[in-house]
Amino acid sequence: MLSGAISEPSDGELNVSFGYQCNFMKGSPLDVSDEYDVPTGIKHQTRSSSFSCFSGAALSANATLANTNICNGLFGAGILPSLDSPKSFRRVPSSPSLGRLDVLTSPGQSGLSNLSCSPSTNSEPSDCDSTSFKSMSAPTRSEGFLNAMEVEVAGGAAGEDRVQAVCSEENGWLFCGIYDGFNGRDAADFLAGTLYETTGFYLGLVEKESKKKNMETFQGSLEYQNRVLDSLQRALSHAESDFLSMVEQEMEDRPDLVSVGSCVLVALLHGKDLYTVNLGDSRALLATYSQSLDIYGSKVLKAIQLTESHTVDNEVERKQLELGHPDDPATVIGGKVKGKLKVTRAIGVGYLKQRKMNDALMGILGVRNLVSPPYISTQPSLNDHRISENDCFVIVASDGLFDFFENDEAVKLVHSFILREPSGDPAKFLLEQLVLRAASCAGFSTEELMRIPAGRRRKYHDDVTVIVIILGSNHRTSKASTFL
Repeated sequence: MLSGAISEPSDGELNVSFGYQCNFMKGSPLDVSDEYDVPTGIKHQTRSSSFSCFSGAALSANATLANTNICNGLFGAGILPSLDSPKSFRRVPSSPSLGRLDVLTSPGQSGLSNLSCSPSTNSEPSDCDSTSFKSMSAPTRSEGFLNAMEVEVAGGAAGEDRVQAVCSEENGWLFCGIYDGFNGRDAADFLAGTLYETTGFYLGLVEKESKKKNMETFQGSLEYQNRVLDSLQRALSHAESDFLSMVEQEMEDRPDLVSVGSCVLVALLHGKDLYTVNLGDSRALLATYSQSLDIYGSKVLKAIQLTESHTVDNEVERKQLELGHPDDPATVIGGKVKGKLKVTRAIGVGYLKQRKMNDALMGILGVRNLVSPPYISTQPSLNDHRISENDCFVIVASDGLFDFFENDEAVKLVHSFILREPSGDPAKFLLEQLVLRAASCAGFSTEELMRIPAGRRRKYHDDVTVIVIILGSNHRTSKASTFL
């Protein structure tokens, strides 16, 4: 079921919130308890699913520049400014056009804002009917992603972050993608427009294989789980190849494109499995009850990080990077890869991967002594977690959230909010707490901080995108401890 709210503060900044709740079949072993209810709305008949509802929010800090043409106008200055605030959530048929931008609308520059959830009608016009973010060699599909007949799609942006959520109640799955762009927004825009569709193509191949076997047995097997993870990895490789091909075609006119990149975090809930794939420093956190009890006899909620942090600050990641370039003592300079980038894995950023792209950046902008490229990896971290009765919710967020909150603290804030306001929006609440902390650290009031224009506000916090997925379980009780 869907519910949404839009408010317009006195300063003109648009705040949008959404909530989404599955209408589980009566008697499902994963029915959600009363303390995790969300407001009533439109009801849908669903199959078995491991999540009950989710919410999303975004906070921008960076000033984004309108992209000029890339790959014969697939990315145009007249289109991309419409991505600067997430505002739409509409029902669309599952089809090869799911990569289209008509799921995104344009209220103008945003500050604190949320994805909005509002069911569409047949008379609802699309905003960019003639525009499609198709990759140069994008796969085509004869069937919908995981054979879904109808899906709910949300998408939007804040600064250089891009976010999308695609949900099928019919088949009980949820796709969430957060793309944290840097040095520009082209790569994040490309991912937001193509990665879901490309992922659907590769997962569709796995589904076709399922039909040839005993589907119920195969889908619960380790082989099936590995095939899903392999599909997610192949989709990322496909996106990387297509994006760099586009950059190569345009870099003579736009040499800056060779420095543009994006971190990637995709969370896919399918049945009782939660798959995550990531490049960079965004995180997926699982909130689950441990087997130990606190002094009051209640189970303790703990945070489990499902993703790895691919930055030079991660000692393991840094050593692996340096071992990969034994003939280059300047692999890490000043805490950055070749003195340019903190993340060690990302889509794009071609000048740290190919000499010809580095050569396009003349003078001080290029990398001196590019001894043994590539220096930035596109090998993602993959994880599969089987949802259990002790699992409560998942936080999927870009790294800006963790500039202010440790994992346990973020989980504690969300959990206490859900217990206190079961019909509220935990993602928006988490960002409101971030604004409070960022303002306090800067010595401002929240109003003063939010009045600072995008670009200048990047000094005080990064772009932040958060999705909170509440998992279905009938074993949660109000006695659970909120102390971590």
